[in-house]
Amino acid sequence: MALPCAVILTAIRVEYRAVRAYLSNLQRETHPDGTIYERGNFSSDGSISWQVGIVETGAGNTDAAVETKRAIDYFKPNVVFFVGVAGGIKDVTLGDVVAATKVYGYESGKAIEETFLTRPNVSSVSYRLEQLAKAEAREDDWVKRIKGDSPTKMPSAYIGAIAAGDKVLASKDSEVYKLLRSHYNDALAVEMESHGVLKAVRANPEIDVLIVRGISDLIKDKEKDDETGSQETAARHASAFAFEILAKLELNELNSSLSSDTRPIIVEDDATLQLLQEKLAKFQREYIITADHKRKFELEHDIKEIKRQIQELNN
Repeated sequence: MALPCAVILTAIRVEYRAVRAYLSNLQRETHPDGTIYERGNFSSDGSISWQVGIVETGAGNTDAAVETKRAIDYFKPNVVFFVGVAGGIKDVTLGDVVAATKVYGYESGKAIEETFLTRPNVSSVSYRLEQLAKAEAREDDWVKRIKGDSPTKMPSAYIGAIAAGDKVLASKDSEVYKLLRSHYNDALAVEMESHGVLKAVRANPEIDVLIVRGISDLIKDKEKDDETGSQETAARHASAFAFEILAKLELNELNSSLSSDTRPIIVEDDATLQLLQEKLAKFQREYIITADHKRKFELEHDIKEIKRQIQELNN
C-alpha cells in the first residue's frame, strides 16, 4: 500500500532547509517543466509514515500559486502545507508560530487618484487542519520537536488571520503597514506567498491545506533581526509545528481516503490564471506610466515571463 503523501511548500532556502531536516531517504526528482523537487519520508513514534515532497517556490503570491498547482499535479498529495517565516504585526513576538485560519490578499482593491479602496480577497485553510492546529497550539508537544538549539524563550503558537501581498514590509511608517492596521487589523502576521497557495489549492477541494509561519521580525528593525539569525529560528519553529500536525494526522480525518496514487486530479486552473492575469495587468499599467528606463527593462522581462506562465496554463 502506498504511503500517504504531503507536499510542503517553502519560499526561500532557509525555510526549505528547516523542513528538509525532518525527512529521511531523500531523493531528487525533476518535473517535466524543470522544477526540481526532493521527496523523502517522515515518521514519528506511534504515527503513520508519510511520503513528503518539498518545494521551493520563490517569493511572491503568483510564483507560489504556479508552483503549488504544479506540485499538486506531480505529487497528487493528500495534504499541502506552506511552511515559512513572516513579519509579526499583532500579539506575537520573535520565534512564535502562527497557523492561519484565513489569508487576506491585501493588495486587492481599486486606486482612485490618491485613494486606495480595499476589496478584501480572503482565502481559508481547511477546517480539519485548522482544528488540529488549534488543539496542538494548546499543548507544548510541538516545541519538543524543534531541531537545533533549544529556544532560550518558550515560543507560543497562535491561530489567526495572516495578510499576504507582494511587498517586503520593513517599516511601521509605510503606507502598507498603515493599510494593514486600518483595514486588516485582526491579521497577526504578514508575508508574500500564502494567498497564492490557497488560491491554487482551492481548485482541488479534496486536498486539505494549512499555512504555518514562524515570526522572524516585528517589521521595525527587520534587517537587524534578520542579521541575528531570526529567520533560521522562525523557520525551525514553524517546521516543528507543521510536522507535529503531520505526525498526529490520521488519513480518515482528511477530505479524501484515496491513496496518493489513485486520487483523480482536478485540473481547474482558474484561480492561478486569475492571479497571473491580475499581475500582468498591473505590470502593463506600470510600464505605460513609468519613465524610468531601468524599470521599463525589468517590467519587459516580468511581462514576458508572466505571459509564458499564462500560456503554459492555457495549453
